[in-house]
Amino acid sequence: MVNKKVDMGITGMTCAACSTRIEKVLNKIDGVEANVNLAMEKASIEYDAEKVSPSDLSDKINKLGYGVETEKAELDIYGMTCAACSTRIEKVLNKMDGVEASINLTTEKGIIDYQPEIVSIDEITEKVAKLGYEAKQSQNREEQKDHKETEIHDKKVKLLISSLLTLPLLYSMVGHMPWDTNIPMPGFLMNPWLQFILAAPVQFYIGWQFYTGAYKSLKNKSANMDVLVALGTSAAFFYSLVEGIRATVNAGYEPHLYYETSAVLITLILVGKLFESMAKGRTTAAISKLLSLQAKDATVIREGEEVKIPLEQVVVGDTLVVKPGEKIPVDGMIVSGKSAIDESMITGESIPVEKTSGDNVIGSTINKNGTVKMEATKVGKDTALATIIKVVEDAQGSKAPIQRFADVISGIFVPIVVVIAILTFLIWFFIVDPQNWPTALEASIAVLVIACPCALGLATPTSIMVGTGKGAETGVLFKGGEHLEKTHEINAIILDKTGTVTKGTPEVTDIQYFMDDALPYLIAAERSSEHPLAEAIVDYGKKENVEVLEVDEFEAIPGHGIKSHINGKTTLVGTRKLMKENNIDFDKYENQMIQFETEGKTAMMFSIDGKLAGMVAVADTVKPNAKEAIAQLRAQDIEVYMITGDNERTAKAIAKQVGIDHVFAEVLPEDKAKHVKTLQEKGKKVGMVGDGINDAPALATADIGIAIGTGTDVAIETAGITLVGGDLSNIPKAIGLSRKTMTNIRQNLFWALAYNSAGIPIAALGLLQPWIAGAAMAFSSVSVVSNALRLKRVKI
Repeated sequence: MVNKKVDMGITGMTCAACSTRIEKVLNKIDGVEANVNLAMEKASIEYDAEKVSPSDLSDKINKLGYGVETEKAELDIYGMTCAACSTRIEKVLNKMDGVEASINLTTEKGIIDYQPEIVSIDEITEKVAKLGYEAKQSQNREEQKDHKETEIHDKKVKLLISSLLTLPLLYSMVGHMPWDTNIPMPGFLMNPWLQFILAAPVQFYIGWQFYTGAYKSLKNKSANMDVLVALGTSAAFFYSLVEGIRATVNAGYEPHLYYETSAVLITLILVGKLFESMAKGRTTAAISKLLSLQAKDATVIREGEEVKIPLEQVVVGDTLVVKPGEKIPVDGMIVSGKSAIDESMITGESIPVEKTSGDNVIGSTINKNGTVKMEATKVGKDTALATIIKVVEDAQGSKAPIQRFADVISGIFVPIVVVIAILTFLIWFFIVDPQNWPTALEASIAVLVIACPCALGLATPTSIMVGTGKGAETGVLFKGGEHLEKTHEINAIILDKTGTVTKGTPEVTDIQYFMDDALPYLIAAERSSEHPLAEAIVDYGKKENVEVLEVDEFEAIPGHGIKSHINGKTTLVGTRKLMKENNIDFDKYENQMIQFETEGKTAMMFSIDGKLAGMVAVADTVKPNAKEAIAQLRAQDIEVYMITGDNERTAKAIAKQVGIDHVFAEVLPEDKAKHVKTLQEKGKKVGMVGDGINDAPALATADIGIAIGTGTDVAIETAGITLVGGDLSNIPKAIGLSRKTMTNIRQNLFWALAYNSAGIPIAALGLLQPWIAGAAMAFSSVSVVSNALRLKRVKI
C-alpha cells in the first residue's frame, strides 16, 4: 500500500450539496479518503497509488459534471523530424498524471493542460528531454522569429556543404550505368577512398542529426523518420566501405560502391527539409499580418507632459494623446476631443465612425482627423486585437479530430516499414537474385527511404494553420481545429434576431405629422424619456437638426407612453390606448398603424393640445447585408431559422424581409437551447448564431456556436467561432472555408497515403533507385505543404 496525498481545485460547485456529492462519490472508491471544501473550492484527497491514480480521480470528478482546475502552458519543442516524433511525445505526456497534451509538428509547439497540484511544468519539460527533444516555455515572437531564421540559415549552410561534397559523387554515378553514356569520367573519381573522403563528412557531419534522432527514438522504444534515413544511408555507406577494403586487399576486385547513394539521399532530404521550413513559415502569415496592425508606441501624459513610450509600458488608467493619422494604441475611452476613427480592421466597416467624449475606442484602429485624449482601459493581452491574435494562435496549435487518424498510422508506420525492408532484402538475396548483395541492398534501401511518414504528419496541421489564418484575415475566428472541421457538417443555422439579423438598436423608419412645427414637440418630449425607442427618436432629431424646445413637465405613463408640457402645450406620445383615454381621434389613420405593425415596426402616435399631430414608426432594422448572407446560406443547402422573443407577426415580418422561411417566435431566453435540441433530434447538424448572454446556452448546445463579435463576452466565450464585427456574410464564408479546408486535408491525406502505398511496393520490386526514392520522399512533404498553402488564395 502506497499512500499519497493530492489537493485538487474543483470548478462548478454551487452549494453544499455539490461538495457533499463529490466527497461521497470519491470516498466510495477503494483506497480513497477525500475531504471537499466548498469555500476553498478544493478537494484534499489521500489515495492508495497502487489502486488509483490522480487521473482516475479527475475523471470521476468530471463525470459528476464538475471540473478540475488546470493551467495551460505553451511549449516550444525542438528536434521533431516527423509525425512519429510528435505522436510519441504526445502519447508519453498524456500518460503523466494530471497532463493533457496536444503536440503540433507543423508549429513545433505543444499545448499542455496540466494540474499544478499534481505535476509541474518543469517535470513535463524534463519528460520531453528524456525522450530526446528540447522543450521550453514559449518565447516571445521576436525570439521565435530569430530561432526560425537561425534554423533556416543553418540548414542552408549544411545544404551548401553537402551539395559541394555530393556533386562529384553524383557525377561518378554515370560510371555505374549499365550502358555507355559517352560522358568523360576521370579515373580518380572512381577511386573508392576518394569517394569515402567525400561521403564521410556528409554521412557523419551533415547526417549526424539522423543518427542522434534515431538513437533517441529507439532508446524510447519507438521509431521515426530518422531511423529510416539512418538505416538506409548507413547500409549504403558501410557496404561501400567494405567493398573499398576488399578492392584494396584484392587488386583485381571490382568494387560496387554506393557512397553516392547515401550522400545524395542526405542532400535531397536536406533540400526537402529546407523547402518545408520555408513553406511552413508562410503558414503563419495571418499572425504576422495581425501583428503588423499593432501600434509600436504611445504618447502618454506623465506629470503634465506628453511622453512617447513603447506600447508595452502603457498601463490601465494612463491618459493617452492620439493625433490625426496615428493608431489608437490600446483599447480605451475618449475623455476629450472628437474624431472619426477607421475601425475597418475590426468591424469591416469602411466608413470611419464619429467618436467623441465618452465613446469607446479599439486599439490599433486609426484616428483619422482630430486629436483626442483617451483613458487606457485594456492593455497588453487584454486588448481586442491581442485577443484575436491569441484565438488564431490557439486554433493553429490545436488538432482537428481527423488528425488522430494520421497520428495513429504514423505511430505504427516506421516499425512496419523496417520489417518490410528486411523482408525485401532477404527475398531478393535468397530467392529473386541469390547472393546478389548490391541488388538486394538497393531494393531494401529504397523501401526504407521512400516510406518516410513526414507528408502524413504534415497533411492535417498545415491545412488547419492556413485555414484558420485565412479565416482571421476575413473576419472569422475559429477557436480550434475541431471547430474548423465540424463547421463543414452544418446543414441548419439558427439566427437570433436582435443584434444578429437586426442591428440591435432601434431606428426611426417612418414619420408623418399633420400639424406644422409638430416635430420639435415630439423630439423634446422623448428627450426626457429613457426608453430605447425614445433614444431612436431623439437621434433622429439630432440628424435632422430639429429645434431644441424646453420641457416644463414630464410624466411617464407605464405601458402607454409619455405626457409632457412644452411651451404651454400638452404633448402626448404613445399607444392607441393613450390616445383613446385622452379623446384623441385617430380612426382615419388606423390602417396606416396596422401597416407599420405588419412590417415589424413599433408604431406610436403623438398629439398636441388634444389634436393628433402625427405618427412615428420605430424598428430594429435588419443589417444591410443580412438578406444577401441568408441567400448565400440557402445556396449552400443550409436550412435557415430565426429565433426571437418577439410576437409572431413582428418576427415573420422581419424574416420575410431577409428571406427566412422558418421562424421560432415568442421564445423565452431559457428555451432557445430546447429549439436547438429539437432540430438535432431530427438529425440536423445545427449552427447557432447569437450575440447576447441569453444566447449562451443555445450556443453551447449547438454543434457549432457562432458568436457575433460585437456581442457580449459570455456569448463569444461560449461559441466555437466568432465573427469579428458582426458581418453576417461571414457565416457562409466560415462554412465555405471549413468545406474547402476539409477538402484540402483529404487531398493531403490521400496523396500522402497513396504515395507510400504505391512507393513501397515499387521500391520492393527493385524498380526504384534509392536516390530517386530519396528525392520523391523529400518533395512529398513539400508538395503537401504547398497544397495547403493554396488555401491562402481560395475565394470564400
